[in-house]
Amino acid sequence: MNSQTTIPATSGAYSGSMQMPRTVQVQGLNHYFGEGDLRKQALYENHLEVRRGEIVIMTGPSGSGKTTLLTLIGTLRTAQEGSLKVLGNELNGADRDLIVRLRKEMGFIFQAHNLFESLTAYQNVNMAAELVGLDPMIAEGRITSLLTRLGLGHRIHYKPKSLSGGQKQRVAIARGLVHKPKLILADEPTAALDEKSGREVVTLFQELARDEGCTIIIVTHDNRILDVADRIVNMVDGRIKSDVAVKETAVICDFLKDFPLFADLTPNTLAEVADQMMIHEAQPGDVVIRQGDAGDLFYLIRSGRVDVLINDGTQERKVAELKQGQYFGEAALITDEPRNATIVANQPCVFYALGKDNFRAVLETSATFEEELRQALFRRQ
Repeated sequence: MNSQTTIPATSGAYSGSMQMPRTVQVQGLNHYFGEGDLRKQALYENHLEVRRGEIVIMTGPSGSGKTTLLTLIGTLRTAQEGSLKVLGNELNGADRDLIVRLRKEMGFIFQAHNLFESLTAYQNVNMAAELVGLDPMIAEGRITSLLTRLGLGHRIHYKPKSLSGGQKQRVAIARGLVHKPKLILADEPTAALDEKSGREVVTLFQELARDEGCTIIIVTHDNRILDVADRIVNMVDGRIKSDVAVKETAVICDFLKDFPLFADLTPNTLAEVADQMMIHEAQPGDVVIRQGDAGDLFYLIRSGRVDVLINDGTQERKVAELKQGQYFGEAALITDEPRNATIVANQPCVFYALGKDNFRAVLETSATFEEELRQALFRRQ
């Protein structure tokens, strides 16, 4: 069998974005604050890839390193250890000219809006346009359009003292987007916004990602906007604890919950099962599992079809064909008996595979799961 066993199924390995260029590459990134005895490590051996057009939401408790990582990506801090590439450029050891050039390709949106009090909303946004050399005629139309879209059309020429906190934040958002950056870095962009305004902002983000290929990384505690994420990265104590492709996880969970075997699992448990699955591939004619072998994996068919063959000692005969969304391999894992059939791919196939230890861990933590599994096995007799 031709297989890939090192790619987590929920990493988005088979999502469309995996064909896009990498906007951000983080490898073995460490970061420290302070000197000497006061030196404290803030980031530990982090690895992350973000591709063009992706919206990535970073979550985690306060102090977990989210903002530190975001500011390193944005060149606002100096990379110390490990590799950090942004838009194809290595930042560890980068010179000042490169950093200045890269910043013009980025849009920054921070929770502290940092507007100039002496300038109007329009002028604050225009400063960002001027810094990147945007044509004044193009800038004028884009500034007006953005501020209007964000509900500030009637306050374009108001100064910050005449704006509410949420309105100031929307000006800051327009400032970060005006030059159509290739990469947007946003730290709590919707924290000061009501639900309607926050939804308008993330809808705008989605349009930029879809229509212009803009990559967007958002640090947030705002659960209202999680639905826009292509991936959710969770950080704990300076480490990326999980990096999950939301749509791929949803695909797996949708497959799983359609079967009695998994029907009573909670969404959280389903997602945990999905996180443990790995990608396997097979070409036509490949033997996925062989009758009589020990069982070590449970398989869910993501795409393609397989033949189920049983050898009764005199001949091998086809007894079934399984297709997308169906599963196999669970009997040997629960009974510890050898495989009771041979599975052969009859088309190019992609499988989600769950290891025996992880499969049994689910059994041990979910009485409902084990009961449903035994019933499913009984119905197959």
